[in-house]
Amino acid sequence: MSVVFMYSGINKSLFSIKELVVEKGQTGVENLPLSFVRFIGISEILGAIALILPWLLDILPFLTGVVAIVLALIMIPAGVIHYKRKEYKNVGTNVIIFCICIFIGYGRLFH
Repeated sequence: MSVVFMYSGINKSLFSIKELVVEKGQTGVENLPLSFVRFIGISEILGAIALILPWLLDILPFLTGVVAIVLALIMIPAGVIHYKRKEYKNVGTNVIIFCICIFIGYGRLFH
């Protein structure tokens, strides 16, 4: 899951909105200010790192679960944006990512 957020975050941090929409298929950013898209991208990169490091280094490993839940919550507005744009395939992807993040979060926090 970390790879998904890292890939998306790097794209949002480096490419223009036009490139993201046309070449990368990240249509949910189309009407957002570039500064906000960059913020989202950096947040996704940091989330991807935070999803792995606490567990890997065994330093506050519960943070992996917390981060997974936070990343799941980000999928809710992403799904709403794609739903309003009638991009139902992307909504499905958001739901899948949401479920995987919840599964990871639950597993790391309660087991």
